[in-house]
Amino acid sequence: MSTFPISYIEPVFRPPSEAHSLILPVTNGCSWNRCTFCEMYVQPQKKFRARDEEQVLEEIRRCGERMIVQRVFLADGDALVLPTRRLLTILEQIRKHMPDVERVSSYCLPRNLRKKSVEELKELADAGLKMAYIGAESGDDEVLARVNKGETYESTLSALDKLRQAGITRSVMILNGLGGTALSEKHAVNSARLMNQAQPEYLSTLVVSFPGGEARFREGFADFEALDRQALFAEIQTLLEALELKDTVFRSDHASNYLVLKGVLGQDKSALLAQVRQAIESPERAPLRQEWQRGL
Repeated sequence: MSTFPISYIEPVFRPPSEAHSLILPVTNGCSWNRCTFCEMYVQPQKKFRARDEEQVLEEIRRCGERMIVQRVFLADGDALVLPTRRLLTILEQIRKHMPDVERVSSYCLPRNLRKKSVEELKELADAGLKMAYIGAESGDDEVLARVNKGETYESTLSALDKLRQAGITRSVMILNGLGGTALSEKHAVNSARLMNQAQPEYLSTLVVSFPGGEARFREGFADFEALDRQALFAEIQTLLEALELKDTVFRSDHASNYLVLKGVLGQDKSALLAQVRQAIESPERAPLRQEWQRGL
């Protein structure tokens, strides 16, 4: 019995929309890995390293021999930290051995793009990299500092603008509740301001949660007070009211969310706000998830 052609180091993460993609790890773990809200790559076996290039290329070849692949997601947490030359080699080999691939995507930390020019990113786009998932988390510098994100409003905007110029689709994530009660309004308003400037193709929200406990998070945010369900809805309302997007697919349907929201901003802004207001004013009539239905 043949084994699967890719060797994984568990756990492996990918965006919900990559459920049917081939997950191809080109790095292990996350090169930053200091965000205090994130528990994705904290296990010892997930210590960051670039995977051996020849092994990755061999896995691409074997996948091409054994399966028909239409989408590839480059894992782990920030494949774009790799040098452009190495990424181009990987993309070229995907195109050679898996000719049916229509889209290659990856997570992307804004810091990964500081040394990459728009011209380099255009090369990657031409070679097949079509989408990048950016965890902006917040547009507020105080919130970002409290959670040790290692980014600022300006560094995130710069990365999003480079991707736009290169023609790479951007899917941005904001963390509902990340600023706690004290910074909730600033978090929502400045996140909206960031999105209004960037005009991403996709925007989603998740609810911040701590399945492994809050001790690490509170090292930099000792006075954090979590938002209850109604306060989370109020923060989403503030975010939506401040968003001035022209053609952005909006999703708040991750399993962590109490209220599922789907639409295109701005055309569906009024309808989405009506759903949020109903959840605030008449939660018994709103289609809310129960606690047992939520998770990461």
